Amino acid sequence: MISLILRLIINAIGLWLAARLVTGVDIVGVDGGEFTVETAIKLLILAAIFTVVNALVKPLVKLLSLPLVILSLGLFLLVINALMLWLTSWVAEFFDGGLTISGFWAAFWGGLIIAIVNFVLGLVVPDRD
Repeated sequence: MISLILRLIINAIGLWLAARLVTGVDIVGVDGGEFTVETAIKLLILAAIFTVVNALVKPLVKLLSLPLVILSLGLFLLVINALMLWLTSWVAEFFDGGLTISGFWAAFWGGLIIAIVNFVLGLVVPDRD
């Protein structure tokens, strides 16, 4: 249970950094101002949606695009990350999440930042065996 909560926090940090660093990735209510409790709650809701999308949809998309992943030597996984972020934005509209992605390249760079944050902070939080 603690591992799941830490993973949600890591995804929330990744989403926050992506919104701060990438032009075109915006979280409504999360601006350059102070970090409030409402901001943290909104980020955790978006992180939960992102985690569910990655757990349910991403394995199927990776399986179906396996030839492209092999052909591109794994670089197509970055495109899949961008698509998962874009799908998270679409799903968040139904929950009044407020994540907006302005285009593919914004989703691409945002997905790359989230992947890097997940990798680096994932070294601190080990997976269950």
